[in-house]
Amino acid sequence: MKQLLNVFLTVLFFNSALAQPIPKKEFTNPLLPSGADPWVIYHAGYYYYTNSTGDRLVLYKTKNMADLKSAQNKTVWMPPLNTTYSKELWAPELHFINNKWYMYFAADDGSNNNHRLYVLENSAADPLQGEWVFKGKLSDTTDKWAIDASVFENKGKLYLIWAGWEGDENVQQNIYIAQLKDPWTVGSKRVKISSPKYDWEKYGDLGANSNPPHVNVNEGPEMLKHKDKLFLVYSASGCWTDYYALGMLSTSANKNLLDSASWTKSAVPVFKQSPQNGVYAPGHNSFFKSADGKEDWILYHANSQAGQGCGKERSPRMQQFTWNKDGSPNFGTPVKEGVYLKTPSQ
Repeated sequence: MKQLLNVFLTVLFFNSALAQPIPKKEFTNPLLPSGADPWVIYHAGYYYYTNSTGDRLVLYKTKNMADLKSAQNKTVWMPPLNTTYSKELWAPELHFINNKWYMYFAADDGSNNNHRLYVLENSAADPLQGEWVFKGKLSDTTDKWAIDASVFENKGKLYLIWAGWEGDENVQQNIYIAQLKDPWTVGSKRVKISSPKYDWEKYGDLGANSNPPHVNVNEGPEMLKHKDKLFLVYSASGCWTDYYALGMLSTSANKNLLDSASWTKSAVPVFKQSPQNGVYAPGHNSFFKSADGKEDWILYHANSQAGQGCGKERSPRMQQFTWNKDGSPNFGTPVKEGVYLKTPSQ
C-alpha cells in the first residue's frame, strides 16, 4: 500500500510539474502583431509595457518580455469625452518617481494642432491597480504643440524631453528639454537641443504646396545613460517613410543639460531600416535592462514591408545591444522576423 501511495504521489508531482508553464528561453520578433511607440519599465520583478492605442491607456505586466502576447493587460485609464485630451492619445510612458507611478502621454481634442502633454499619477504599488488621478497639462510657458514626452533624472534633478513646434504652425518638429519642478510641473524655460539638420533627418518633407506643408521631423526622444555619459536617442524623418530612423545626441552627465551647446549630434543614424532583413522604418524606441541588470536592450517599432507608413502595421520588437570602446551604444542592425533570439537574462 505504501509503495502504491509513493507511485501515486510521484506521478502526481510529475504531472503537476508538466502543467507548470516553462519560461521561454528564446523568442522571435515581433512581440505583438501591432503596437506603435512601445515603452517598457522594469520594477520590482516585473516588466510593465505600454504602447499607443489612440483612445485609452493600456498596461501589460509580465516577468518575461518574450511572453508579452500572453501577458496580463488592462485598460488603466480612458479620457472623459469632450476635453482637450479626449482623442489621439499618443506615445504613453510609465515612470516610477518618488514612490509613485506617473503616466505621460500626448492627446488632443480631435485636431492634431492642439496636441499637448498630460500627466496621470497613481500611488498604488502595482500600476495595474489603484486609481489613476489626472494631474493636468504638462507645459512650459510657451504652451506650443507637443508630443512624445519622456522624463529622466540626472544629478538629483528631474528633466522633461519632448518633440514640439517652434511656433503655432506645422513647419518642423524639434527636440526640447526643460527642468521639472515636480513630476507634473515644468520649472524652467524650454531649450531646443535638436532640429533636423542632415539629409537622413529630412525624408518625408512634402513641400510648401502640401496641406499641411510638412515638415522635417525629430521626435520620440529617449534617454540612455552609461557611466558618466548621456545619450538622447530620437526618431528622425517622417514616420510615413521607410527612412524613419534613430539619431543620437550625446553629452556628459556633468554638463549643463539646459545649454544647447552641451549636446553633440551624431552625423549618421545609429539605427535604420534593413531591407535585406525585411525591417522598415524602425523607430520610437525605449531602453531596458535585463532582470539581472547585465544586459542592455532596445525596444522599438517597425514595419515588415516597405511603404506601410504610420499605421497599425507597426509592431514592437526588441534586441540586445552592446557598447563601443568610446562608451557609445552600438545598436547593430534590426533583426529579421522569425529569427530566434535569447530572452533577456534573469
